Amino acid sequence: MNPFSSGTRLRDMIRAIRASKTAAEERAVVRKECAAIRASISENDPDYRHRNLAKLMFIHMLGYPTHFGQMECLKLIASPGFPEKRIGYLGLMLLLDERQEVLMLVTNSIKQDLNHTNQYIVGLALCALGNICSAEMARDLAPEVERLLQFRDPNIRKKAALCSIRIIKKVPDLAENFVNPVAALLKEKHHGVLITGVQLCSDLCKVSTEALEYFRKKCTDGLVKVLKDVANSPYAPEYDISGITDPFLHIRLLKVLRVLGQGDADASDSMNDILAQVTTKTESNKNAGNAILYECVETIMSIEDNGGLRVLAINILGRFLSNRDNNIRYVALNMLMKAIAVDSQAVQRHRATILECVKDSDPSIRKRALDLVYLLINDSNVKPLTKELTEHLEVSDPEFKGDLTAKICSIVEKFSPEKIWYIDQMLKVLSEAGNYVKDEVWHALIVVITNASDLHGYAVRSLYRAVQTAGEQETLVRAAVWCIGEYGEMLVSNVGRLDIEEHLTVTESDALDVVETSIKSHSCDLITRAMCLIALLKLSSRFPSCSQRINDIIGQYKGSFVLELQQRAIEFNSIIERHQNMRSSLAERMPVLDEATFSGRRAGSVPAAVSTSKGVSVNLPNGAAKPSIAPVADLLDLSLDDAPAPSSSGGEFLQDLLGVNLTPVSLQSDTNQGQRSGTDALLDLLSIGTPPAQNSSSTAQMLSSNIDNKSPLDILDRLSTRSAPSAQVSSTGGNSSMLDLLNGLPSSPPMSVTEGSGAGHSSVTAFESSSLKLTFNWSKQPGNPQTTLIEGSFTNKSQDVFTDFIFLAAVPKFLQLQLDPASGNTLPASGNGSITQKLRVTNSQHGKFIQLF
Repeated sequence: MNPFSSGTRLRDMIRAIRASKTAAEERAVVRKECAAIRASISENDPDYRHRNLAKLMFIHMLGYPTHFGQMECLKLIASPGFPEKRIGYLGLMLLLDERQEVLMLVTNSIKQDLNHTNQYIVGLALCALGNICSAEMARDLAPEVERLLQFRDPNIRKKAALCSIRIIKKVPDLAENFVNPVAALLKEKHHGVLITGVQLCSDLCKVSTEALEYFRKKCTDGLVKVLKDVANSPYAPEYDISGITDPFLHIRLLKVLRVLGQGDADASDSMNDILAQVTTKTESNKNAGNAILYECVETIMSIEDNGGLRVLAINILGRFLSNRDNNIRYVALNMLMKAIAVDSQAVQRHRATILECVKDSDPSIRKRALDLVYLLINDSNVKPLTKELTEHLEVSDPEFKGDLTAKICSIVEKFSPEKIWYIDQMLKVLSEAGNYVKDEVWHALIVVITNASDLHGYAVRSLYRAVQTAGEQETLVRAAVWCIGEYGEMLVSNVGRLDIEEHLTVTESDALDVVETSIKSHSCDLITRAMCLIALLKLSSRFPSCSQRINDIIGQYKGSFVLELQQRAIEFNSIIERHQNMRSSLAERMPVLDEATFSGRRAGSVPAAVSTSKGVSVNLPNGAAKPSIAPVADLLDLSLDDAPAPSSSGGEFLQDLLGVNLTPVSLQSDTNQGQRSGTDALLDLLSIGTPPAQNSSSTAQMLSSNIDNKSPLDILDRLSTRSAPSAQVSSTGGNSSMLDLLNGLPSSPPMSVTEGSGAGHSSVTAFESSSLKLTFNWSKQPGNPQTTLIEGSFTNKSQDVFTDFIFLAAVPKFLQLQLDPASGNTLPASGNGSITQKLRVTNSQHGKFIQLF
């Protein structure tokens, strides 16, 4: 016989497939066998139809397509013999599902088999219907299934009950048809029929409130009696598991009682006695007994209030926590988390056992126990529980420290009774696991410290002690460096020393050692080093005797490859060396940070007085109206590249630590456009411009304001379109010239702007020194406002002749520059002549707003 003919036996095909050494050989065997089956199907050979379908089912289980054999299932189901029907129904359940349209063709055959005189064929039809029944089939065949719930054979009744469960799930409207038959099933003595009837009752209660009320009134007492009989029944070998009679029926009965008792006091009262009996009588040394006890506990927690039963249930969960089986302990912890909402005092009695679970070796139990401890925290037990968790933090696994520190920090922030305790606990966490906490933690610590004026000295001394022993924890280092920079003089002079503190002697050099060690540490990142530079700048004002050492440390980073550090080092070095008169004002303490605003931002919201809509003014604590920005808690102001405008409000956490006023000119009051403070006048670190004079003209105010605020300045447009009378104005303010804090360019004299007598003409003395003077004459062509014509005039004021004269200029990308040839290349001495050169500048963004910075 051909080994791949349709007459090949199933075992021979399986043997051939298993003998294949490669996947390609297996596919070849399957392909040949499928081809033989297709040939047999096309010949409509009835002799081997059942064998072909059996082979197709095996091929289907291997994952190969077998859709071409679906119609063979229907033909076998329509056969009169039981063997053919059995293979046909088995193929129907494996090869088809409820979404197949061909399934509608088998509905009539199933209906006939449900009415068959052979109970085994009826069982086949019920089994298939319970597995692949669709909503249409459920509506058509529900009457037959309902009738079979009263069949004489218990196996048929059991299968009919299971089939009814699928029917009511597919078509909940049919639930009312099964209520009365189910009530009869709940009185069955046969455990198989009873357990399916209980499950059907539970599902009916979920899909129909009418059924739920009916079973509460009519069947609650009966179910309680059944549970009592099962719990007190003598030894029965056919149902006994680990000395317990039919634990599966126990669990099903407890589940349906939970559904019936939930929200109904009368039903709950009727089942209290049996629940107490089952919980006290069931042994917990076997897994079957533990399963029953767990269901009892869940039922007690779900039904209406009974204080004694709930205490008993929580005590059972406490015993579960002492079990060696991790699964039992895990489900106990889960149930205790639900029980807290019902009776927290009873759960509190098992606090010690729950804390031991936090130290368990199983990570799932540790995490669940930690969540439970977090729910147990209240104002009365926050200190002892936090102490236990903090002590465990020292020995916990690295992968668990992240979750543990997050919970401890959340507990301390939420339940802190006093600020000094908050500071102490946060320092313990930062000292033990500072590298595992988020930035928001040390941000919050700084906010609390700034608001506790009487604890400034205590906080900086505590941080100094902590960083001496745990300098590898970066977040601790950040907090310590920040506080030393702000309150360094209190550290040295022991200001605000509390009675509980030990005496600590710290010199100015010791305080600097901490900052220097931190900035030179290889484990510190950019943010930490930048904070150290700021702290050094502030300490240079607080420790004048150490200014030279501080300047030397800062100077080491003037050549840093990291632009942020290089820029800060150059600016701070210039402040220390050249601007002693402004250093103290720049190094003033940070204003008190608003705790409410910070907490609101951490929670993802802002106070009612603050609006986060773009362009809408917000009411800040100091009463200034400023545009809202993204609430990013970066004390270093390192992440504001995309922000529209930094804020310097006391309520903002992103204000420049140097006190730079970057308020946009559009938000400044017209009545306050006078002379700004001496400090603000020196804060243009880029040396672009200087503040306006008290009585300067509108042109100079506009020029100076725009430069100071780093907004785009179209000098060509603004100066050439003025129609005011001629006036000589100065752009300088106060008694200082343009300030260069970068030490990169020499300070230039004040730039004068003179408007011409005609509209559209202006003259600017752009540069003037003892040897050279440069004057620009501006003009615009009518009808072409985006183009400006500039004529530069160069005059030699020295006694020497300048030769090989070349003038070069650069403009931003949005400007186009065209240079005409100069009138000569030799500049006579003593102003006896000049060289002129014309420039044409085109502004491609004329009339548009450009954010340059």
